[in-house]
Amino acid sequence: MKKFQDCSYEELKEAISKNAVVLLPVGQTEEHGLHLPVKTDGFIAEKICERISNVSHIPVIVMPTIYYGYSTKEVKRWPGCPGVKIETFINYVYDICGSLIEMGFKKIVIVSSHGNHTGGLEVVVRKIADSCGVYIALTIPTVIAKEKINKILEKGWRGSCHGGEYETSLMLYLDKENVKMEKATDADILKINKKFYPGKVFISTWGLQKSKTGIYGAPKFASEEKGKKLFNAIVEEYLKFLEEF
Repeated sequence: MKKFQDCSYEELKEAISKNAVVLLPVGQTEEHGLHLPVKTDGFIAEKICERISNVSHIPVIVMPTIYYGYSTKEVKRWPGCPGVKIETFINYVYDICGSLIEMGFKKIVIVSSHGNHTGGLEVVVRKIADSCGVYIALTIPTVIAKEKINKILEKGWRGSCHGGEYETSLMLYLDKENVKMEKATDADILKINKKFYPGKVFISTWGLQKSKTGIYGAPKFASEEKGKKLFNAIVEEYLKFLEEF
């Protein structure tokens, strides 16, 4: 594995000559309930990128993780979110990607593990295409490996929106010492059961159900074993995508 920040410019020139794929992990620093650390989103994206680069036969460079971005105001009811405006976030990621293209990289994959960023990152992808003529990829682990993930989780999307079964399982596998399962609660499992949500219409979950503990989901159903299966499934799908990309 090569981390961008560990390379000399000579090594980066070599990576450019080999048409290396640049992975840009994007997360957020924000509360994830009583049981998970505030680094959760960025940390998960970072570890996925590191594993991909370790096992891929395609040349891969991993960028430093973006740990600060946009969160809806509702999440700031709890401490832990030093965020920025969505416009600031869009411009920041746009400038990073644009500068990578300027130095010669043509294959850039954003790996985003924070739901509030999806719309903004889609804007970045389109702006880069218009200004640079390069079509970078926005990817989301829960989407790229959706079918496999759904077979592993017991509580489905209602149990895994924010700090639930999905993220808690991954953190138990990746960083168990910082997970406080004795404080996990399923009090905020999603109760929404409507025809058009989720999938057909987008409405922020924070506006559909008031969270009591800062999460949405069922973290008590999480396990380290599930986390390992989820992580491996995600990496497996990313490796297939990189071949195609």
